[in-house]
Amino acid sequence: MSKLTNALLISSAAIGGLTSTASFAEKWHMPTPYGDGNLPTQIAYTFAKEIKDNTKGELDITVHSGGSLVKHTEIPRSVKSGQVQIGEVFLGILGNENPIYKHDNIPFLATTFGDAKKLWEAAKPSVAKQLDKDGMMLLYAVAWPAQSLYSKEPVNTLADLAGTKMRAYSPSTSRLADLMGTTPTTIQVPDIPQAFSTGIIQAMITSPSTGVDSQAWDYVNYYTDVKAWIPKNIIVVNKRSFRRLDKATQQVVLDAAKNAEAAGWTKVAERTAKDKATLVANGMKVSDPSPELLKELQAIGKTMTEEWKAEAPKEVGEILTRYQN
Repeated sequence: MSKLTNALLISSAAIGGLTSTASFAEKWHMPTPYGDGNLPTQIAYTFAKEIKDNTKGELDITVHSGGSLVKHTEIPRSVKSGQVQIGEVFLGILGNENPIYKHDNIPFLATTFGDAKKLWEAAKPSVAKQLDKDGMMLLYAVAWPAQSLYSKEPVNTLADLAGTKMRAYSPSTSRLADLMGTTPTTIQVPDIPQAFSTGIIQAMITSPSTGVDSQAWDYVNYYTDVKAWIPKNIIVVNKRSFRRLDKATQQVVLDAAKNAEAAGWTKVAERTAKDKATLVANGMKVSDPSPELLKELQAIGKTMTEEWKAEAPKEVGEILTRYQN
């Protein structure tokens, strides 16, 4: 064998080795619906970095925040079909697909972080099972601060909202708007400021974080802290994409997911206090609800819980039994 032939063989082997190593590297895309200032998005970035660091770059997840890659309502379908490998979605928007997802938007079912965590543990087996049927795997969830009422005028009873248009963002919030005597209007987070400024909506129930993110003080004056419920974002992965990973990488993903969920429950209370303070600092009038308003909203919560149970008595009953025991 000539020296030239030998050199070419060695060079080919080296290139082949590099190609083989590169073939193990995975590049995933992770669309999320909310901007970089929100806690769930920040946790998504940390989640992706932990995976990249612990796999030494062999799994590199790019977070596309604020609906920049895929619109919020399209994220579940995109993950299910494999258009993207992983994505984040507000759990409540899946309510039309299966009643079990509606646990996340039932008013006054869980209004403290302790109760919300307990409700999630009760619902998680059912949620994971349904996602599995749809070709997806549940990785983790991040809670939002409790949802409260934003309005242009003070609200002491539901009569003060009569005839107004209220933002809705899930099947359950549409039903809530109906029961509150308002007209539900579907508006996603990026469109909130324009919807208020053009009169498309006059009120909304959402978190202090969303209020800060959309600079609510530019278009409403009052924040009534009704603490109606504590919703969550869930992060799901395409099952086929996950199964293609080697076992060690799968474990890195699962460990990062566990850390992300723990961080979410730890940090959300801190974020709640910070964002409420920001609303006040920007001139919004923040107050507790009147006893009359609270009583009216709690009655609506009971109605919605009964309606939810009637949709799927067995499945919903199992969630409630686990939650209440």
